[in-house]
Amino acid sequence: MDKAAASRFLLPAFILAILVVAFLLWQFDPNQVGNPFPPCPSRWLTGLYCPGCGATRALHALLHGNLEKAISMNVVFVFSLPLVALMLMHQLVRLPSACVAVVKFFGDARPWAWLLISYAVLRNLPWYPFNLLAPG
Repeated sequence: MDKAAASRFLLPAFILAILVVAFLLWQFDPNQVGNPFPPCPSRWLTGLYCPGCGATRALHALLHGNLEKAISMNVVFVFSLPLVALMLMHQLVRLPSACVAVVKFFGDARPWAWLLISYAVLRNLPWYPFNLLAPG
């Protein structure tokens, strides 16, 4: 299946998935007990914050227009959302050449891996200013 044929199926499925997740995050607050979202497995098993801890709560805050709260939950996640969206769209549809150049520039996984590993370590340090990286 070529890219165009795959995008005819994947793009509507991707949009539907985004809408379902957005609806659930709009309706249910991940900060409240009894929400339908599972807890972070890393936090539950180790007691440590993973690079993704707080992402669900950050999305909930973004959907409700609270950028400050979203950033306090997971700053790396919030600031990487536009780039991640651009990279996903690059996989599904044909993008203008300027967007493709951005995707190629940020497409190497090694710097991202180092960023996420560093972020995971730093946000678990109990000292100021690192403790500001913990969710909440």
